[in-house]
Amino acid sequence: MTALGTKTGVPIRFGFATVAVSVLAALPAWAGMATGGLTSQPIGHYEFCKVNPAECSIRSVDKGPERLTGAKWRAISTVNVSVNHAIKPMNDIDIYGKDEVWAYPDQVGDCEDYVLLKRRILAGKGISLSNLLITVVRKPDGEGHAVLTVRTDKGDFILDNLNDKAKPWNETPYRFLKRQASEHTGRWVTIRGESAPLVGSVTE
Repeated sequence: MTALGTKTGVPIRFGFATVAVSVLAALPAWAGMATGGLTSQPIGHYEFCKVNPAECSIRSVDKGPERLTGAKWRAISTVNVSVNHAIKPMNDIDIYGKDEVWAYPDQVGDCEDYVLLKRRILAGKGISLSNLLITVVRKPDGEGHAVLTVRTDKGDFILDNLNDKAKPWNETPYRFLKRQASEHTGRWVTIRGESAPLVGSVTE
């Protein structure tokens, strides 16, 4: 088991994804998720925070969605593809012998591990943590799943280990439940709206 908060031996490559920057001009005006009040952390994130308290105690002023430039769109799209291809999908039971272990992946990982790595890489490229939000959803089959929401002035985009394309949140097949608060990395808020009924406590 790789120590939480570290990453070793992951060959991240950024040269093979071709991104059509011209799509930015065709994107609609900002259409973000509507969030509600504070709610419980997913159990896996709670355990991750006990091991990595510094990562879960970052407070920031929410200055609004990230301005989506061509360079940032390239970074978002390329990081999504690169991490998806660098990490082999494997569930926690097979890796650790138990469920809900959130960790930076070392060659293998499940959905939340992909999210943690993408979030760290994009933060290193200058995107604010207040706009890189771990998000819990339900897939159409009812299974819990984690994705990364990137808040931008062109909308909220979803980075998903099940799809190499960064998609607007409302063009995914998911039911959105909760995500990290934009002003505190250790707090979570509900997501509300027609496609995502208010949910108070989910511990995927």
